[in-house]
Amino acid sequence: MIIIPEAISFYIQKGIIMEKLNVAVIFGGCSPEYSVSLESAHAVITHTDRTRYNPVLIGISSAGNWYHFTGEAEKIRLDTWNTPDDCAPALVSPDRDAHGLLVQASAGMEKIFLDAAFPVLHGRNGEDGTVQGLFELAGIPLVGCGVLASALCMDKDRAHKLAQAAGVTIPSSTVLTKENSTEDASACADKLGYPLFVKPLRAGSSYGITKVTERDELPTAIKLAFEFDSHIILEEAISGFEVGCAVLGNDTLTVGEPDEIELADGFFNFTEKYTLRTSAIHIPARISPIKAAEIKETAQRIYKALGCQGFARVDMFLDENGRVVFNEVNTIPGFTAHSRYPSMMKAIGMSFEQVISNVIELAVSK
Repeated sequence: MIIIPEAISFYIQKGIIMEKLNVAVIFGGCSPEYSVSLESAHAVITHTDRTRYNPVLIGISSAGNWYHFTGEAEKIRLDTWNTPDDCAPALVSPDRDAHGLLVQASAGMEKIFLDAAFPVLHGRNGEDGTVQGLFELAGIPLVGCGVLASALCMDKDRAHKLAQAAGVTIPSSTVLTKENSTEDASACADKLGYPLFVKPLRAGSSYGITKVTERDELPTAIKLAFEFDSHIILEEAISGFEVGCAVLGNDTLTVGEPDEIELADGFFNFTEKYTLRTSAIHIPARISPIKAAEIKETAQRIYKALGCQGFARVDMFLDENGRVVFNEVNTIPGFTAHSRYPSMMKAIGMSFEQVISNVIELAVSK
């Protein structure tokens, strides 16, 4: 079933012609996932309904510089967007009267009013509540999760604890800092048992994650994880396979068809996520209708427990005993036309263009 937001439905029924909304699409970012953001943003821009929305493109360089980009969308995908001909320095004003983007033009500072902001940023400095806080402070409606949910979902340990409090099964884990000794880490790993995963506590796209099968591999895995965060998490390896659920909505939720990740070996790391060299994604997941319904219900429970809004992808495991175990929530998942989130929504009859329109309308109708 395709959901038409109430705001759109009202105008359709009344025969009212809506003015285009200026929607900021923010891409790039000071994050290891900069290149992933460019791919997602290009897809969002090229699949936005231009009869209803006017994308205002805001590019953030890998060094953290903000620009108003006016070039062709293809330059974003190719990472050739950041040139003087296509970019002007810009900033989002936190002043609620400004309610928009301030652009440094040759004739002085120009203002572009923004009806909504759509951060298409992955990982730290974009998906963790930092950028969300800027737009909430400015009073600009935000597409997707707000500050608190974004920050919580980025923190694997706190997200797990809140999900557990909501009655969801979670993996056993231990959080470590650089103050913990090698002996501390080894003792924690022995208690969890091998194999286990070593992960940065707050990172995305599987950066810095290692599957450790024996004690000798632990120091190298810990060193790698600390390159991405000051806190790391040691987590038990769950048997079975990973499943995901796309969730859309604020109060009333629409849930996509659950997917299943089939692995030939190892785990769903960065390379596999973006190339599928030895893995495959099945939509719908090859599970019973009863288990699919349980996964959908669990995804909604996690989504609500963490305060998610707009959209998010909830990732879980289905273990060899049939338990649904929480993994993580991606508040800004991969957003190309072939990414998991749009594909799960497509499986229930919602096109990528409709997904984008719906999440924008959810933001402006709050």
